Amino acid sequence: MKDKTIDFVLRATWQAVAKMYNEEAAKEQSTMAIGFTLLSIDPESGSSSTTLGPKMGMEGTSLSRILKSMEEKGLIVRRPNPNDGRGVLICLTEFGKQKRDFSKEVVLRFNDIVRNHVTQEDLKGFYKVTSVIHELISEKKIYSN
Repeated sequence: MKDKTIDFVLRATWQAVAKMYNEEAAKEQSTMAIGFTLLSIDPESGSSSTTLGPKMGMEGTSLSRILKSMEEKGLIVRRPNPNDGRGVLICLTEFGKQKRDFSKEVVLRFNDIVRNHVTQEDLKGFYKVTSVIHELISEKKIYSN
């Protein structure tokens, strides 16, 4: 690994995680994207459609496709936002809440198993490095326009 670039290691690791999550989601006729969306929606009061995309770091068109698919599968319903007459709340159905629980279990299991295989110190180091990378990118300290 010493000759691999940081971005290569990040990308390869994320691709492996995404593949693993998609394989688990497929067992429930779902996808990682749907699971991530289920986990991002407030299970009690729903989430505003306009805040969901930014919260998930997704573009509107990608999110729209996922939400349409979720609606067709009976995972969500769209309701008028009582606090904003023009807005819409994305709410989980009972079926959506069941699938959300499954997604949550998958994520928690991944976290537990990784935590059981690395030291707390190594995990803190991982979080520190990823935090620095995120900060450098957010503050445009690597490439500026």
